[in-house]
Amino acid sequence: MRRPWSDVAIKECGEPLQSLRGTFLCLEPHPYAKLGAPYGDQGDPFRLRASVIARLVRAQNQLIQHPDPEVGPLQLLVLDAWRPVSVQAFMIEHAIEEECGRRGLNPSKPQWQTALDEVKREVSRFWAPPSEDRSMPPPHSTGAAIDLTLADQRGAALNMGGAFDAIGSESLPDHHASAAKANPNSPEALWHQRRCSLHAAMKQAGFVRHPNEWWHFSHGDQLWAWTVAESIAVYGRVDGDACAAASSSATRSSPSRFT
Repeated sequence: MRRPWSDVAIKECGEPLQSLRGTFLCLEPHPYAKLGAPYGDQGDPFRLRASVIARLVRAQNQLIQHPDPEVGPLQLLVLDAWRPVSVQAFMIEHAIEEECGRRGLNPSKPQWQTALDEVKREVSRFWAPPSEDRSMPPPHSTGAAIDLTLADQRGAALNMGGAFDAIGSESLPDHHASAAKANPNSPEALWHQRRCSLHAAMKQAGFVRHPNEWWHFSHGDQLWAWTVAESIAVYGRVDGDACAAASSSATRSSPSRFT
């Protein structure tokens, strides 16, 4: 499924990936590595572009100033960050298999083809295609996108009213908004408030949120550029420790005006 932001031009700035470890709480073991995703020798997934990490520090500081009503001071818990295209392809197949299992489908049987096609369409709402075309890279392959949630000061993840990577409406950012409005003392109201707190901290730091995922944020990639009406993205696909030389344009561009 082609995304509405796929046509945004990319002028790769060449900024390197840097580690999130030691600065942010990172989920261990890494959820996709645990499944056997093919990272190979491509390096640590808990990495982002340097300027994106600086913004993440700002979001973390913002959260510290706004404690959760139940658990007090908060911190970010990083679920996933940089992701090579090979892992993107692996995880899409895994998501399809998981969803088929949840629905009781056997994808090998011809009579289930229509139902299988529906599963693939639903999965594609949440997982970007593993495109090898450098003009339309999967967001996580750019080192500019991150999946995260909220945790308390002990490192325990908070209940956000929907599991990370869930395929379904509970993953939509405002899924609990109506229930929260109807009953401000309900669990749904707390979950909605937490999603709003995460979004507010990330937005203040310059990130945009994926329209279908409460946990996915980015800065400087095509989704970000499309959302904020910028004409170009400054981060294209990056492979391991080396930034992509060029994507849709050979012209270099400094990311400074976006920081």
